[in-house]
Amino acid sequence: MGARRIGRVLNLAARWYVDETVFQRERASIFDRTWQYAGPVGRIDHPGAYVTLDIAGSGVIVIRGGDGELRAFRNVCRHRGSTLLTQPAGTCATIRCPYHHWVFDDQGRLIATPHFGVEADGLRSEDWPLDAVHLELWRGLVFVAIDPVESLLEQLGELPDELADEPIETYSAQATARVEFDANWKIYTDNFVEGYHIPGIHPDFHAAIEFGRFSTTSHGGYVRMSAPPRPSLFYRGVWLWMWPNWTLSLFDGGMNTSRINPLAVDRTEQLYDFHFADTS
Repeated sequence: MGARRIGRVLNLAARWYVDETVFQRERASIFDRTWQYAGPVGRIDHPGAYVTLDIAGSGVIVIRGGDGELRAFRNVCRHRGSTLLTQPAGTCATIRCPYHHWVFDDQGRLIATPHFGVEADGLRSEDWPLDAVHLELWRGLVFVAIDPVESLLEQLGELPDELADEPIETYSAQATARVEFDANWKIYTDNFVEGYHIPGIHPDFHAAIEFGRFSTTSHGGYVRMSAPPRPSLFYRGVWLWMWPNWTLSLFDGGMNTSRINPLAVDRTEQLYDFHFADTS
């Protein structure tokens, strides 16, 4: 599989971080086939509310219908493939393509083809709905999957047990942040799931934890990093990374989540949500 053994440690070959062919294989075999964290459900809490997200180059819409149901679709018009919704979030009664103005309702049905004629030349509107994307909710968090190989709970593995006593669904997402950097997504992940670099790279963080008791353990579906915090540290000392690309870190009265999204083989964005129990 392109890996090489160094002593007792199995490392990916360097080309896996720079090869465009490998990146395209990852898009098809990982990002199209796994559940992706799409954000807190409270952000899509009224009819017509929507969010859009990029999943390694594939656009997705999550929208709440007039019937109260959440649905997800590919953010691509069925006519000529134009991007339908270009804003990261908003409210709309219908989804209108900016290119030829085809209109879809909030259930993905084609309802208008201006200057074309719905029944012209054998075109039947029921044959051209938006492409649906799988959607599931877990404890106040929304997940979507283009072509999943397993259920969301199967992918989460042992994470529900890890967070069973945490009231995460009671937290309200109040802020977001985005960072973008020139690196392959796996480089960031490799560094997130180990604490070995902390003394040299994060001196303030190093001083805020009992580093000698830092622990990294692997579990079904996730990796857990922990260290006893000193009084100056905001976090509670537990940091979680979930397969394949999202994180959750706990602090008193809240948490932050993030999704590590590859934009290209050498470009990555990280999208944060900050959730609080006390919104004041």
